[in-house]
Amino acid sequence: MKRFRIAAASAVVLLFLGAASPAWAHDHRRVGAYDFTVGWISEPTYAGFPNAVQLIVKDAAGKPIDDLGSPPTLKVEVGTGTQKSDPLAFKASFDPDTGFGTHGEFDSEIIPTRPGVYTFRIFGTINGQAVNETFTSSDTTFDSVREPAEVEFPTKDPSTGQLATSIQQLTPRVDTAVAAAKTQAKAAKNAKDKASTATTLAIVALVAGVVLGGAGLVTGLGARRRS
Repeated sequence: MKRFRIAAASAVVLLFLGAASPAWAHDHRRVGAYDFTVGWISEPTYAGFPNAVQLIVKDAAGKPIDDLGSPPTLKVEVGTGTQKSDPLAFKASFDPDTGFGTHGEFDSEIIPTRPGVYTFRIFGTINGQAVNETFTSSDTTFDSVREPAEVEFPTKDPSTGQLATSIQQLTPRVDTAVAAAKTQAKAAKNAKDKASTATTLAIVALVAGVVLGGAGLVTGLGARRRS
């Protein structure tokens, strides 16, 4: 009875630990002579945070492959919606000089800036074997990108993508306001110029009237004296 209780308790603990451990969500696929494991290097995956496309390559016997060919040509094109990245190079995780890193792992750094479903098209060659495979995020493969607000605390700040969208939406309004301000300033300047011209003309007319009036007075006085 005591043994049964211990076994039952151990089973509960193992079940709890298994449920608490995060799932390593990646897509596994046989590609020619190799086994590919593909996903994000950091999951869950949040928009606006540095990440990387992770590729683990093994042969048919399960042995990690550290040499992709010389020179390596394998690249990844990341896509979401209608947008696609430029081809990105993979960098080997394992460093033979220091012995650090993971055998068979290759990473390509990227910052996903928008939430949504992502695709990784891995293409090129591995030691002469052609590769052209597409992997898509889903509930059964690797994470789709999420909004960081899901895990933000205590306040949920707007993401860089949301800020960029707000700026794009405000830009036409700002341009319109600036154009209207320039038009008003130009109109005010024109009105000021016209007012200044009218004032100048009025002063000229006043001076001319005074001069002409004085000339008429002098002429009249001269005529009276002669008479």
